[in-house]
Amino acid sequence: MKIGIVSINVGGPSTAENMIAVAQHAEAAGIESVWTFEHVVVPTDYDSTYPYARSGKMGIPPEAWFLDPLISLAHVAAATKTIRLGTGVNIFPQGNPLLFAKQTASLDALSGGRLTLGLGIGWLAEEYAAMGTPFKRRGARFDDYLAAVKKVWSGDVVEHESEFLSWHGFKSHPTPAQKPHPPILIGGTSTKTLHRVVNAADGWYAPSDSQQELSDKITLLKEIAAQAGRPFESIDITTNWRIAKRPDALPELQDLGITRAVVLLGATGESDPKKAIDLIASRVGL
Repeated sequence: MKIGIVSINVGGPSTAENMIAVAQHAEAAGIESVWTFEHVVVPTDYDSTYPYARSGKMGIPPEAWFLDPLISLAHVAAATKTIRLGTGVNIFPQGNPLLFAKQTASLDALSGGRLTLGLGIGWLAEEYAAMGTPFKRRGARFDDYLAAVKKVWSGDVVEHESEFLSWHGFKSHPTPAQKPHPPILIGGTSTKTLHRVVNAADGWYAPSDSQQELSDKITLLKEIAAQAGRPFESIDITTNWRIAKRPDALPELQDLGITRAVVLLGATGESDPKKAIDLIASRVGL
């Protein structure tokens, strides 16, 4: 079981000040990967429903620092050697996909091929509005953007004409160090998400660590994979792990076929991220 930590880019000024030290401490402790969250803005009020809490709200104030995920991971990449760099997850359809392709290829090249891309469609309509991107049909936009970005990463001449994009007659270099591209995990819990995982991604980022929900969704994922003729074992499954709430969950997660548990630092019971990392390392025997 691979063990990661999240999130290294959310908090306040101390998050920025300590990011390198935290990442280096995690690398020295044997943590496999560091992960980020993404929101470009946090509205002071919103009607959208946050799908991963009963309250329907994120529980994060608008003043919280959300350091840009890709900039944060580039910052960490320059000061580390082996630890993997993950986005968990970036809200893919609300931004510019060509710029995203350039930034991620550059980050993978600069880090020596250590990037893992968790991507999602997002849930916060107010953030889409602030970004100037339609919230409707964001799933279709996601699918189209992902197909188009893979063409950019190939290094070949890009030809992509669609409802959302008109790209013709160009190349973009560097290409990612990992071939054909960094591992792509798609986050979410909907049936449509699981179809996207099987058809277009390397893995699934499951935002819940509920054994029952994971068991139900993995059963469905296996069915979808079988229907598509894809071996279930080829799907890399990552989930969040609230270690203080479920300290003995790892064997259950492994039995479900999960390959990576990403521990939420804020749910370890330790306010000091280095102490939280030490607790994680001790718990899992690193």
